[in-house]
Amino acid sequence: MPHAPALNLRPARLPWPLAIAVSLALGLAGARAAAQGCAQLVASGNPEYPPYLWRDPDNEGRLIGANAELMQWLSKEIGVPIDVQYSGPWGRVQEETRLGHLDLIAGAFFTLPRTEYMDYFHPAFHETRSVIWTRGNNNALKFRRWSDLVGLQGVTVINNSFGEEFDRYAKDKLHINQVASLEQAIQIVQNSRADYLVYEDSPGQAFLARRNIADVKMLGDPVARENLYLTISHRSACNTPEMRGRIARALYKLSRDKAMMTGFVERALQLWRKQTAKS
Repeated sequence: MPHAPALNLRPARLPWPLAIAVSLALGLAGARAAAQGCAQLVASGNPEYPPYLWRDPDNEGRLIGANAELMQWLSKEIGVPIDVQYSGPWGRVQEETRLGHLDLIAGAFFTLPRTEYMDYFHPAFHETRSVIWTRGNNNALKFRRWSDLVGLQGVTVINNSFGEEFDRYAKDKLHINQVASLEQAIQIVQNSRADYLVYEDSPGQAFLARRNIADVKMLGDPVARENLYLTISHRSACNTPEMRGRIARALYKLSRDKAMMTGFVERALQLWRKQTAKS
């Protein structure tokens, strides 16, 4: 009995122009599918952080400032709308990010605990200085090194970080209470319930100017110099390889043009001063 002819089970090859067309179509479909879960990004940050972020006096549900302008630029670069909204005080913003209710934090220092609930984009988009603030008549406090703070009572805003190294030193050696807002922390220093406040220089100066506070001063030497990063929640629907790649490429472009972020900060400072003059 003769054998049946062998079957050719190899798939037929498409003509190469058709193969390329199919490949492109599949690629576009995949990109559209990845974007469907990310029609918009919601960002927030520290609302007491001028000139980087603060609440818009004309719409207190919105944040404005240098980092908000950065988000507008980023939105155009990645082709996805970014809504920069007020989501409560800084501690609440971090919790909302942990829960996935916020996609992005527009400005956070790097700490290992924060990597448990959000990814950091590199490179950083800005560098800041954290300094010591004290009462204007407190001439006894001379700050040159961290050990100068040992034995004194400090205060800062809850969930603030000043870099891994200083945070570890403060936990082991210093007495620093955490309060809900910068305004509360400054009042504690003014009322001599704390010897010093740890906070960043430009945001601190901006806040004192807005409140016309003259009896609190900044000591010159920085506690730390830290980078500001954009972060994305682990639970964000937009946290995909494709979207992370888009954002990372945009931030790399920003890092090559240092004048761009400088321009954001300068415009924010001008806006803050104008609003302060009106208030």
